[in-house]
Amino acid sequence: MNTESVVTTTEHWIDALVVGLNLCPFANATRRKGLLKIAIAEDSTEMACLQMLSEEAELLEAADEQATTLLVLPQGFEQFDDYLDLLALAEALLEDLGYTGILQIASFHPNYQFEGTQSDDVSNWTNRAPFPILHLLKEASVTLAVDAHPDPDSIPENNIQTLEKLGLTGVLELLSRS
Repeated sequence: MNTESVVTTTEHWIDALVVGLNLCPFANATRRKGLLKIAIAEDSTEMACLQMLSEEAELLEAADEQATTLLVLPQGFEQFDDYLDLLALAEALLEDLGYTGILQIASFHPNYQFEGTQSDDVSNWTNRAPFPILHLLKEASVTLAVDAHPDPDSIPENNIQTLEKLGLTGVLELLSRS
């Protein structure tokens, strides 16, 4: 799949599920303001992805306070366990680079599965994406957004309820629309 297709597919997922279902109540404003960067990893090796993560972290730290970056990994991390290994290395790298308390990673994967759920449980779709993604966020902007939300603790449960009402068929239908 070429870069343009990866970007288009990722944007569709954001618009249909993340913003469209309000799974992240903070995403719409960031998207509308043009503060979301989608970076595509062309090289599928761990080392190359970690190097790109390091570069994107540096750029994000210097960017607008509300900016955020999706590092999309269209190749090489299709297996969820391989992705989790990369995620652990990515989190350790951010710590080693001194980004503790500054940047954090939210994780998304096509096969994301929460512990204690079945693979086809619709609740897993809160963290499922068309490709493996390391989502770099500025902790200060997360804190501001969470503090401004009337009930941030309800977000995960509201997301699960939204997805359960829609059902797996409904989620897949939303994603299949162009």
